[in-house]
Amino acid sequence: MKFPARKLLPALIFILSCFSVLRLLKLAITYSDTWSRTAALSSSLGRECSSPSECSKIRLNAANETLLTPKELMLVSNLITSKAPCNLLVFGLQSQYLDLASMNAGGITLFLEDDLYRISKIKSDSNRTRIYKVKYQVPAKKAYKLLKHARGNPACNPSINLLQQSSCKLALTDLPKQVYELKWDVVVVDGPIGDTPDAQGRMSTIYTASMLARAAGNTTNVMVHDVHRTIEKWFSWEFLCEENMVSAKGKLWNFRIAGESNSTSFCSSTWLI
Repeated sequence: MKFPARKLLPALIFILSCFSVLRLLKLAITYSDTWSRTAALSSSLGRECSSPSECSKIRLNAANETLLTPKELMLVSNLITSKAPCNLLVFGLQSQYLDLASMNAGGITLFLEDDLYRISKIKSDSNRTRIYKVKYQVPAKKAYKLLKHARGNPACNPSINLLQQSSCKLALTDLPKQVYELKWDVVVVDGPIGDTPDAQGRMSTIYTASMLARAAGNTTNVMVHDVHRTIEKWFSWEFLCEENMVSAKGKLWNFRIAGESNSTSFCSSTWLI
């Protein structure tokens, strides 16, 4: 039996409309969880963000985090296992790193993170694991000026003992007191995000990690992630030194720093850029 085209057209339109409605319902169900999480965080984010654009940037940074590869994670894990129980300081917070805190049973693990969204997603259930919200002030695009400042300013020398009172522009002087009071066995630098010129860069965290390692009085391992990026590479060579690098996997470098608080230079030789 043949149907006139005029009778088939309304039926076809109805069928297509049903498919469109079903597709919209599927999309709504798929994204409902993400939407509800965003709404639940809106009040806390509002207290930390100065504008809606800044809140959007915080969420974007959380989505753009670079995770450690299995080989990189194995390098960190083996080091922590060999030193546990120890004092472990991590600039940056990822779910991967909570396993390190578990490996460091009996030791102290401290995380410093500037992204409230990441902090809100990760909860610590250990009394010896602390997660602190910190704030960084210097964008990555100022890296070269800061490097020149450090090279020409005696206040940035490794012989400076009181990091909290340092006038070096690279020194982080307002971190939690525990950071300056403890002698760190391992320091991991994987924050702040530092992935665009306007994002907060890792210049200060690498410099501060090197200062904390030299003030420890013992041997401290400092690990820097994302060394394929220019800033991480520059500042690692400048303040942690190629001569101190003992191992590497992928985009992760491992430096062994001896506590030498009376030294006036970071490396035995200065490289030029």
